[in-house]
This record gives sequence, structure tokens and C-alpha cells, in this order.
Amino acid sequence: MNHLPLPKLHYQIMLLLAVIFLPAITKAQLIEPKETFTHADTLRGSLTPLRTCYDINYYHLDVKVNIDEKALSGSNQFKFTATQDFTKLQFDLFANLNVDKVVYKGKTLPYTRDANAVFVTFPKTITKGSKDEFMVYYSGHPTIAKNAPWDGGLVFKKDSLGKPWVATACEGVGASIWWPNKDHLSDEVDSMMISISVPKGLKDVSNGRLRKVTPLKDGYTRFDWFVANPINNYDVAANIGDYVHFGDTYMGEKGKLTMDYWVLPASLEKAKKQFTANVKPMLKAFEHWFGPYPFYEDGYKLVETPHLGMEHQSATAYGNHFLNGYLGYDMSGTGWGTKWDYIIVHESGHEWFGNNITGKDLADMWIHESFTCYSESLFIEDNWGKKAGQEYNKGLRTGISNDSPIVGVYNVNKEGSGDMYPKGAVLLNMVRTIINDDEKWRTILRGLGSTFYHQTVTYDQVVNYINDQSGKNLLPVFDQYLHYKNLPILEFGVREGKLVSRWIADAKDFTMPVLVRVKGGEYKFITPTTRFTPVEVEGATKDNIEVDTFNYYIGLLID
Repeated sequence: MNHLPLPKLHYQIMLLLAVIFLPAITKAQLIEPKETFTHADTLRGSLTPLRTCYDINYYHLDVKVNIDEKALSGSNQFKFTATQDFTKLQFDLFANLNVDKVVYKGKTLPYTRDANAVFVTFPKTITKGSKDEFMVYYSGHPTIAKNAPWDGGLVFKKDSLGKPWVATACEGVGASIWWPNKDHLSDEVDSMMISISVPKGLKDVSNGRLRKVTPLKDGYTRFDWFVANPINNYDVAANIGDYVHFGDTYMGEKGKLTMDYWVLPASLEKAKKQFTANVKPMLKAFEHWFGPYPFYEDGYKLVETPHLGMEHQSATAYGNHFLNGYLGYDMSGTGWGTKWDYIIVHESGHEWFGNNITGKDLADMWIHESFTCYSESLFIEDNWGKKAGQEYNKGLRTGISNDSPIVGVYNVNKEGSGDMYPKGAVLLNMVRTIINDDEKWRTILRGLGSTFYHQTVTYDQVVNYINDQSGKNLLPVFDQYLHYKNLPILEFGVREGKLVSRWIADAKDFTMPVLVRVKGGEYKFITPTTRFTPVEVEGATKDNIEVDTFNYYIGLLID
């Protein structure tokens, strides 16, 4: 799964140049393989009346982790509000885990299973507007992640002293890979209690704030964590190990923010140095650009994990080995990427985009990843200046494949191309360039966070908001870069002795303002369409015209 970008080989630069400077391939010339989806994909990704009939208000997940057996047993309480009259609903739990029983008002309910979906029938109609609840008891051996976080499941490893070290990571595949829930991004629970029982001598660190630690008679210890804010299912996390704790506070836009760090004892001194150097500068930059940290009530937390990282809300998973860059690697190739810890900055950026603002469908995972990848350049800008941030952003192009659209397929739990990271970040920098007003751009970014605070959103909501607030026609720009794999090509030619230009693009009626200049002069906006129009730049010829390819990621064709 593309939860974090994998480093690309530099030969892609040559492939990229070939794509940019070749003429556009017409749709008739392309034979795209049609992707097929299963019945299980539809059950997982679609919003049927059996899912929309109830709105989740509260979960209490109570799970014992048997590390020796790599097994789970426990329950989840579903508290909900009925959005319509119904007698039957769907929740989700992977088929390799057992539903032991479903209990409603003290009685066991009948249920059926189809792939990873579970259908429960109630003894009488649940009426619209009523609040109700049921319990699901479950057990079994969960999926073991082979290479977390890119594939989902549980991670069972040992630390350097041979003690158990366990974590969950389930973005994309879904939280129902390890606990029963309504596993669709569109419905975030309002608040949640997470109770994880672990063998004596170990600790669990989950989302939110620690409410209680209870020694149990069977040699286990239960840790109760309460999440006061809405949280999406894949963010719910268990992290089990021989953890030690240290903390700090940050005076932010909403007052004092607690910062808690949980790491292995051998990592303590390295963690103190790395976290101190990165976390407060990150919070300062992102509160400036995006608005207040969205979860002051639950605090900010970093948890050392046996996998690379994940944006678990208020409990960010950290496995970057206390190195700057992405495991020491600069994703941009510019040198700017090794001046800060990639996992701290990127995964924390998700607190604003992904956790605060969450896409309603996995097809719109770009809302999470494009903005968060773009946040990296804003972090650099806040610390080393705008030019540095834009250099980093431009450097990310080496990781773009242009292999398939960034928007995935709706209603089948299918995200789009991994280009949602670098290409999405580059797109947002172009949008900023077109708006040509940095304070307005900052207001738009902050406005997204406040307008859609703790909400799930669609493509149209996000794009229309930026379009309306900018006062520019940006709809064709988002359409081309998100729904099509090809770059738009800016073509220059000479007609009746005059320099003309046009866009060659897939998006209907595509147009995009672009900065051009006579070589050595000042850049000026022109707004080509898909028909040739004169280039209104004094003295411009096809031999001296220059395009701002530092900020624009486009193809060029001069005939």
C-alpha cells in the first residue's frame, strides 16, 4: 500500500523527461486495461442502506492481545443513532477472525457473514432518530503484516533486548482487519475508549489520553485510553512494548498542548534529541499554515514502533530510527530533505489532512496525501525560506510516475496512484503560484481546516472550496492533474506571423494561467485555452519564450 512513498531510482528522471517532451497521446491511441473488482470490494467500499442506516457515536474497543499465540480476543461496543427505520445493519470484520456473538439488550442476535462483512438482524425495528447500542464479541488470529505499513495487519517483533514489540497498521486495507467496526471512511465515531490488555511488564500506548491502568488477575494489564475527538477507524492503534515515557508542552494557538513521547529504553537519549529538534518547529510551521493543531483535547504523541510510521491520530507511529530525512534519504534530491525528520513532519502533517479533514471514500486519499506531502515544503519554507521550500517541492518530481490517475475508483475501497504524494504536492504549489497571493493561499489552507473541522469530505467539497475562495477557475486544473495520468502540454507555434499557444489536455475545456517571459525578462501570466490564441507578451518569439518550469509541472511543445 502507498501509505508512505518508497524512494524512487533516479533513472525515472530520464523517463519523466521523455514523458514531458513527447506530444500528447490521444485517447484513441491508449488501450487502458479495465480494472475488475470483487463482490467483497463492493461490500467493503460501498455505502448501502445497511451502512447508512446508522451513525456511529461511540465505540468501546476492549481487546486482549495474546502475544505468544499472536491472537486477539475481546469485544467492541457500538453506540449509534438511527438515521432511518431499520431491522438489519452491516458491520465489518475480516473473515479470518471469529464473530463469537452479537448481543443486544442482553440477548444474542442472529447474524450472517459474507466475505468480510457481517449482517445483524434485530428483533424489532430500530426507529429513525433513536439511540441504541449492541456488542460484538470476537476472537482469532489476525492478519500478520508482512511489510507494514504498506500492507495492513499486526506487527509482532522483538526489541533489541528480546522483549515483545507489537503494533497495528491498517490504512487502506481497513481497521476491520483486527477489530469489528463500521469500516468506511465516511462515518467517524465521535469519541472512543480503547482498552488493550497486554502481558504483565509491557505497556500499551494508544490514541488519546491514558485514563486508567488496571492489573488483571490473569497476569495481564489493561490500559484504558480515551479519545475525545472524532477519529477515523484506521487511525485507531495499539502499540505494545517495554515503553518509557517523557514529555513536554507547546504553547500554541489554542493554549498549552501536551506532547508525550513513548520509546524503548535504549532509544531514550536519541529520542530526546531528535524529538526536541523537530516537533516544536513542526507545530509552529503547521499551526501557521493550517491553523491550530486539531486535537488539543487528546494531546500530541509520538510512539516508537517496529514499522516506519503511520498517522495514527494523537499517537503518531514513529520508526525512522531517529534519523533526518526518510531513513536518512532525501526524497527530493535537493539536500533540503535531510535537514529534518521526514516521519515526524510528514506523519504529523496528517493530523491536519487525513485526521482532521478525512476523505469520505478511499478513492480520495489524495486529500490526505497530497496536502501532507505538500506540507513538507511549507515546513522547509517556515524554517529556511520560500525558495528552499519550492526547490524541495520541485525536486519531488523525480518520484512521479504518471502511471495512472491520482483519484481512485469510488465505492470499492480503491485508492489511486502513488503519485498522490509528489504529483499532488506539485499540483498544490502550482495552485499557489496561480493564485499569486501567499497570504490568500495561507487563508485558504487555514480555511479548509476550520470549514471542514473534524469532518469527512468529498473531492467536490475540497476543490470547490479552493476554487471559490481563490476567485480563480481552478476546476480544470484539479480535473487534469487528479483524474488523468497525462500532463497537460503547452504548445507554442506561429500562425500568420504571430506567436500563439494552446493547451493539449484530457480535461474538458482545459485552461490554466501560466507564467511566461521573454528570456531574461519578467514573468507574466498568460491564460491559454485548448485553441490557439496569441501570446500577449511583447517581443516574444518561439525562440526566446520561456515558461516558469520551476513552479509549473507541464509538458512543452514548440513547433
